[in-house]
Amino acid sequence: MKLQQLRYLLAIAENGLNITAASEKLYTSQPGVSKQLKLLEEELGLRLFSRNGKSLDGITYAGNLVLEKAANIMHEVENIKQLAHELQNEQEGSLSIGTTHTQARYVLPDILQEFRKRYPDVKLNLHQGTSEQISEMMRNGLIDFAIASSSGAKNSDTVSLPCYHWDRAILMPKDHPLTKLDDIELKDLIQYPIITYVFNQNGHSSFRDTFAREGLSPNIAITARDADVIKTYVRKGLGIGIAASMAYDPETDDDLVAVSTHDILPSCTTWVGFREEQYIRSYMYDFIEMLSPHLDRSTVNTAVNEYRRTGHINSIDQNRLPYKLIQRPQSKDQIAA
Repeated sequence: MKLQQLRYLLAIAENGLNITAASEKLYTSQPGVSKQLKLLEEELGLRLFSRNGKSLDGITYAGNLVLEKAANIMHEVENIKQLAHELQNEQEGSLSIGTTHTQARYVLPDILQEFRKRYPDVKLNLHQGTSEQISEMMRNGLIDFAIASSSGAKNSDTVSLPCYHWDRAILMPKDHPLTKLDDIELKDLIQYPIITYVFNQNGHSSFRDTFAREGLSPNIAITARDADVIKTYVRKGLGIGIAASMAYDPETDDDLVAVSTHDILPSCTTWVGFREEQYIRSYMYDFIEMLSPHLDRSTVNTAVNEYRRTGHINSIDQNRLPYKLIQRPQSKDQIAA
């Protein structure tokens, strides 16, 4: 059995069982492809395709099983080629990341700065967008990694690894009535216009679901993708902001008060996702570990193998994930002071 035969076999299947089209795609002759298919079937002792005269009109049960194995083999062949290239050029390459504004603005700068020091010859491409846009980038093969807090990274067709939890914060002017309350509850929030992140187009939102479970309906006045935009409109008096706690900086945002929603809204989880067939180079492993130290090479490989076997990842305990708080929101004691 030759790799060439497996390549021809896959090309036939990918081109609608049309040997002429497959040979053109492979830049070879039709008789050559037909001959290699015949030799492969003879060696295996199996009919891989059903025939109508000289034409192929279907894939047999055995053919489907062989095609699945052939695809896996050719995938590993590509991995070997990439491995050889990596071993020759371990410090060179590119890394394309799709992420949201919050992660790009408040989490990734220090990580990417350190990454650049370690790998100055790796070209970084940073793409920002909503979770849906990040998912589309991943589907189209435009990015290596997706970093997001919802569907952008956590999809059924990607290996998704949990990185860290984070909480939202209520942002408001220092003289806002909510700053006078000892404890802010959901029923207090619905009394004011709310400025927060754009909701997923798929309709699911832990934010809205939490209010709905209490029979409450928040007054969403403005939505934005950018936490800095949310803070700008809060400063304009258009409502209270609800944004990632990491977006609050006590120095640059000293005209605002930030109160954690940890006790009233569920925490969010940031995920890093990549395609199952993604070949992870050494510097990619390092990037993942810099983003989330518990995701070392061994943990990532274990998770990928688990995903390939079961389609799920249960080996990473989300209850033990760290919390990402770049700047911790003010406590009530700090507000009073």
